[in-house]
Amino acid sequence: MHLIELYKSVQGESSFAGLPCIFVRLAGCNLRCAWCDSEYTFTGGKPFTADEIVAQIEALAPCRLVEFTGGEPMLQARELLPLMRRLIDSGYTLMMETSGERPLEDVPVEVHKIVDVKCPGAGAASNSFRMSNLDVLTKRDEVKFVLTNRADYDFARAFIAEHSLRSRVAGILLSPAFSKDPSPLRTTENATLDPRTLVEWMMADGVDARLSLQIHKFIWEPMKKGV
Repeated sequence: MHLIELYKSVQGESSFAGLPCIFVRLAGCNLRCAWCDSEYTFTGGKPFTADEIVAQIEALAPCRLVEFTGGEPMLQARELLPLMRRLIDSGYTLMMETSGERPLEDVPVEVHKIVDVKCPGAGAASNSFRMSNLDVLTKRDEVKFVLTNRADYDFARAFIAEHSLRSRVAGILLSPAFSKDPSPLRTTENATLDPRTLVEWMMADGVDARLSLQIHKFIWEPMKKGV
């Protein structure tokens, strides 16, 4: 497998936010979201065997929560899926951040999938979600919408209602996009959609979703890597 980085930090998003977590960031992505904050993953990376990855994870013990992210992890599904099963059988709790553009039916059911449905503000990557993946979502999983403006919010609200997401998954995340060229200040001024505005829309519409603020970008400077 080709990895960009492997490190321990705190989980910044989802219902696991704030928990110590080991991040395994895989190289490569087939989408180009307009607001992407990890373009450094598109190419490069270094090859590692499954044994080498497991050894690095074990060295970061006693943390037992592991997230596979990218890039797009499912581009390396052939190697990733057996590694996931190995870690699950060893007692780890696994998460995976994915765009939902790749098929997800073969992902071990124990994995907590965080699936990103691209809104219009994602640009060329919008409408890339594979609709058949709705049928494999479970109450372990969460669906995330990255929002840049009101049009993205309206898209997310309609998608949530049309596909009865609340009955399918553990949670729905509405996440304001961050500027691709943020200031070093740990402030919401770096968000392209003011979180307070988003909360006002959510409250007005009674949207049953969770505001997700990527707390690692408020603990450390927004462009800092490996955190």
